[in-house]
Amino acid sequence: MVVTVEPGTDNPTRPTTAVADSNWPRRTTVSELTLGGIVKHLATGEEMWTRIMSERDGELPDGMLEVAQYRMAEDDTLPALLERYASAARATEEAVAALPDLDVGVPLPKTPWSPPEPEFPSARRILLHLIRETAQHAGHADLVRETLDGANTTAQR
Repeated sequence: MVVTVEPGTDNPTRPTTAVADSNWPRRTTVSELTLGGIVKHLATGEEMWTRIMSERDGELPDGMLEVAQYRMAEDDTLPALLERYASAARATEEAVAALPDLDVGVPLPKTPWSPPEPEFPSARRILLHLIRETAQHAGHADLVRETLDGANTTAQR
C-alpha cells in the first residue's frame, strides 16, 4: 500500500486547502511547526526513504538529517512544496513497482541513533514507516490549521 497525494482525496495536505498565503509559514505553538514546514518535511522524508529503499546501498542521503527540512524557507511557496510532495509520492509509487517484492531487505544508513550492528528492514517495513510518519504529521497539520483559523479537515469534506 502506498499513500498517494491526489487533489480531492484525504491526505496530509488537506489542511493547506484555502489557507491564506500569510499563514503558510506561521507558527501557532511554541514549536517550529508550520503548515509549510510540515509539507516540506513530508516531501523530504518521502524523497529520502524512497532513495534508501530504491538504492539499497546503506548510504545516508544528503540532507536527511538537516533541520532545515522542518522549516519553510523565505523563498519556499506552499504550491511548490505541495508539488514537491506529490512528485515524491509518485516517485515512491514507481520505486515500489520496481522492487522484486516488498520483502526485499534494505540496509539502513548509519545515523547518530543507529544501533552498532547493521539493520536490514524489508521494503514493506519502510513503507509502513512512511505511512506512520504521514499520519502523524497529517494530525500535526490539522492542529496547526485549526489553530490558525478554525478550519479542519472534517469541515472541509
